[in-house]
Amino acid sequence: MAFPKNGFSEVAKITLLAVVLFAAGCAHTVQVDGQFPTPVGTQFPLTVGVYLSQDFRNYRYHEDSEDRDEWNIDTGSAQKNLFTTVLDSMFTKTVALPSYPESLPKDVELVIVPEVRELQFTMPRETRVNIFEVWIKYDMHAYDAKGNTVANWVITAYGKTPTAFLKSREAALAQAINVALRDAGATLYTGFKRVPELQAFVANKQRAISLKEAASTAAE
Repeated sequence: MAFPKNGFSEVAKITLLAVVLFAAGCAHTVQVDGQFPTPVGTQFPLTVGVYLSQDFRNYRYHEDSEDRDEWNIDTGSAQKNLFTTVLDSMFTKTVALPSYPESLPKDVELVIVPEVRELQFTMPRETRVNIFEVWIKYDMHAYDAKGNTVANWVITAYGKTPTAFLKSREAALAQAINVALRDAGATLYTGFKRVPELQAFVANKQRAISLKEAASTAAE
């Protein structure tokens, strides 16, 4: 069999180009940049340090399995905005911590550290309707001023594409993730006081405030 003197034949070049274009076409990039409303309600009387790690603020999910296309999903910026917005609204004062447990400010009474445990999603061909479904699970950790564990709890969030008529799969998945993040924010806001250890921690703080106010009134 004679090979062409100048390298690949035209057929081989076209075949290679088709393979490269097909591979590139199977890769999807999703950038989620959500802005979230501030919840309104009674604040807990605590000064809380919030530590969002580098991994949390830059979280990226990568999937490249045999039965799916390649997906690269960046939710770091959106979930940073979400947790900052919600936690700022929950307490009388929050302090963004650049590191933990180093250099903890003296007035911080509680430290909250969220971590992403997992992100999962289903494709339209799997749900048999033209929507994406998303599940996100967060591990939540709370520590006192001395670094002792106060509570560990889990937030599970769900979201789906609100409409089947979107221009691209990337846009549809981004919308589903935004819905899931809003669900996570609502669960964080309403579920905090339902964690028994945190409920007790807040009750002790409120009791201490009441005793201090009573002592101040008696002194007057």
